[in-house]
Parts: sequence; structure tokens; C-alpha cells
Amino acid sequence: MINYLLNLFFPKVCAACHTLLMSNESVICTYCRHEMPLTQYHLDTKNEAVKKFYGKIDIQHASAFLYFNKRGIVQELIHNLKYKGHEEIGFILGNWYVEDLKDLNLEIPFDVVIPVPLHKRKFKERGYNQVTTFGKALAAGLKITFDDAVLYRKKYSKTQSKKNLLGRSENIENIFDVHISEENQNKHFLIVDDVLTTGATLEACSRALLKIPGAKISIVCMAMANS
Repeated sequence: MINYLLNLFFPKVCAACHTLLMSNESVICTYCRHEMPLTQYHLDTKNEAVKKFYGKIDIQHASAFLYFNKRGIVQELIHNLKYKGHEEIGFILGNWYVEDLKDLNLEIPFDVVIPVPLHKRKFKERGYNQVTTFGKALAAGLKITFDDAVLYRKKYSKTQSKKNLLGRSENIENIFDVHISEENQNKHFLIVDDVLTTGATLEACSRALLKIPGAKISIVCMAMANS
């Protein structure tokens, strides 16, 4: 009875297209699941995500799950995840993509999943890190550690989505740092983020993590801007 009343007054809708969800659907409707613009980057070692970092940092792997198009269903999903508190979207996408990542034939397997961190002030404003659930789903599926304490953000910055491409790249080099300990040496870190655009933020995160002796870096994002 209670569930009936909740559904009557607060109907569940798709996080991508906002149509009413059927009783057998959860978070994302069946239609939108079939319409997801999958990149299939995990099948290509020279994919567009890898090319973002070529000649800049040494990475073992880079990929993104979906293409991000303005006014598309992926943009709506990321917006609802990032600004509307729908953290369950991260779990859905992570549980989906991890099945592809399990098939990667890596010479050095992943050891630790690291989310791109928010500054303490931004975390307090938003109340959560939008990539945490995605990262935890990947870590659980890969049976490895999730750690959001190794990498941290030293400087507060305004929302990246409100900046142009030049603004996103400026003054980002030294805003991240790491806690170095014996425990996190010689690890293969999988950095996770929501949308890959210029790659400047992820490059800065990677450079910080590479201060750790023996560190190896890989990068996985929920989506990549389709330029």
C-alpha cells in the first residue's frame, strides 16, 4: 500500500528521458538502455581516449563507456548524477561497463580504483562525489580496492562545465597531490571520472599519482565528449 501511494504521488521516471518506468525497469528505461551510444573503446588499444594522453603521460589503458553529446540522453544522465543527487546512475553505469573491463587483456592488472577527487569545499556544497558510485561498482566487479584517500585536491575551482576549453586547461597542473605510503607503492591505479573532455584534469591527477614509487596509471570515464 505504501509503495502504491509513493508511486502514485511520486512516480518513478527514467533518469535519461523522464518517461514513466515500468514495474520491471529501474533508473533507466529499456528504450534508453538500447539507445545508449556505446564507444566500444575497450576493444581498441588506440582509441580516442588513449590519444588524449599520447605523448603527455604514460598510461596502461584509457577508455570511456559512452559518447557524450549535448542535449543527448548521456548528458541528461550525467547531469542528474552530478547535480540532482541520483547517485544510483553511477552504480548502473559501473555495473554495466565492468563486464567489458573484465575482458581486458592487460599485462599488469588494476590494483586500486581512484576517483577524481573534489575539493573539501565542493564536496560540502554538493554532498557527494559524483564518480564515487561508478568507481565503487567497478572496484566491486573487478574485485579490487576502492580508495578515495590517496589522491586529494589542494585547490578549489569552479565547475568545469561552465568554462571554455582554454579555461579548463589553465592552472590545473598543481591542484592535486597524493599521500605517499609504503602501502600504495608499486600499484596500478585506475582513475575514474565522469566526462573526458580535454583530459587536463585526468593528466594532472595522473602526474600526482606518478609521484608514488612504482605507480602505473589507467583511466576510465563514464563518457567522452564526442567532438
